[in-house]
Amino acid sequence: MERKPIQFKARVAPVAKLPLPIRTPFIELQAALKLSGIAQTGGHAKVLITEEERVFVNEEICTSRGKKLYPGDTFRVGRECYEIVAQ
Repeated sequence: MERKPIQFKARVAPVAKLPLPIRTPFIELQAALKLSGIAQTGGHAKVLITEEERVFVNEEICTSRGKKLYPGDTFRVGRECYEIVAQ
């Protein structure tokens, strides 16, 4: 019988939720990453979201760059966590 190695996904606890104020009803995930400073460019955001799959929205991996985030939604990359708030 062939044994398969067990793979564990480590969950990294965020330090604290930082507010990310928006003036519109929603913001797309790619734009939120740029606004927060996590991604320097749209291309960097694309890599984080679609290729590396390192972005969590409301604690679930999200691979959609155009995902709409509304006030109350959270997103994180590693230990950096932001909550969308209406301004």
